[in-house]
Amino acid sequence: MANALVNVPPRARRGEIIEIKTLMSHPMETGYRRSQLGTPIPRDIVRLFVCTYNGTEVFRAELHPAITANPFFVFSTVATESGTLTFQWTGDNGFSATESAAITVD
Repeated sequence: MANALVNVPPRARRGEIIEIKTLMSHPMETGYRRSQLGTPIPRDIVRLFVCTYNGTEVFRAELHPAITANPFFVFSTVATESGTLTFQWTGDNGFSATESAAITVD
């Protein structure tokens, strides 16, 4: 089962650049490996990560089988107004996870 962790500063000044960190706990199986019996292990990866700030996309990453397990992203955006950052991961086999974090801008 996948778990998401997000780190967003709870407060910022208008116009301040804020750092955002996300970690998705996911095994990220490439589909290239084989089991001990020689059968292919099916691919199971997170394919897309999107962050929106009050509905506006501020970060997007498309992932491929070469990405490590537990993808970790650090990125920045400008604090423009109080609101919500929403984080969405989607992947193979119907995988989908969403987290959100509130920020207050002074």
